Amino acid sequence: MSVFKAAAVQMRSGTSPERNAIDMERLVRDAVAQGATYIQTPEMTGALLRDKEARAALFVAEDRDIIVATARKLASELGIFLHIGSTAILRADGKIANRALLFSPEGKTLASYDKIHMFDVDLDNGESWRESAAYEPGAQAVVSEVNGAKLGFAVCYDLRFPQLFRSEALAGAEILSVPAAFTRQTGEAHWHVLLRARAIENGAFVVAAAQGGLHEDGRETYGHSLIVDPWGRVLAEADHNEPGVVVAEIDPSQSAAARRKIPNLKNAREFSVKLASGDVNLKGAAS
Repeated sequence: MSVFKAAAVQMRSGTSPERNAIDMERLVRDAVAQGATYIQTPEMTGALLRDKEARAALFVAEDRDIIVATARKLASELGIFLHIGSTAILRADGKIANRALLFSPEGKTLASYDKIHMFDVDLDNGESWRESAAYEPGAQAVVSEVNGAKLGFAVCYDLRFPQLFRSEALAGAEILSVPAAFTRQTGEAHWHVLLRARAIENGAFVVAAAQGGLHEDGRETYGHSLIVDPWGRVLAEADHNEPGVVVAEIDPSQSAAARRKIPNLKNAREFSVKLASGDVNLKGAAS
């Protein structure tokens, strides 16, 4: 496995997929100019909009989606692995998926992942979200390959479910992806600590491209795209919420080195939880 440069693209996606595709292309080209061969965009690269009727009119099937078409073209033209952190895709059954897609340097689709955990929360100051009202959750974790290294997929709220990342690490993932549109409120509280924790506990790089700033639909996202190494060190950060690119070197051998030092993936054991009413058997981290 060779050393390569990864980039996290920070965006402020609006309600127009066409405008967002233009912004994405500009930032991807910027990342390539900085030497990146694996480039990740944030969650909902294609559009961020709350209006249900607008979503129904705007989101289309994968083979008609402008973000997919633009990404495929860029990957082939620039000879890169381009990871669309996610975009809304109309499924054959009429439901909408929050879908991540990875394109090869030949422009082929290497992998797709539908976000598993839906952001259904009630935050302070009346901020409330019901992602499950708009999107159909996925049911399968995905591990693919970029530049000879294994890449595990996740999207935003998935970050709060460590079992997903542990399963991908046990499947060999040396890089974990967390493209996101974290709210400002939750980002300020938890973004850095959760990303560094996922890196440390799995001995893996974490690449997290984020949305940032005040969006056309009124939401505010945190930004601060990060790349973290397997020891939990922040290698690169967009220390703001403005659109931009951060780049860092990925050496997959560092993942193996971290796992040799602290072999928690191997040391995990099955266990049960003892309650007054009796034992409850759970699947441990080793399963």
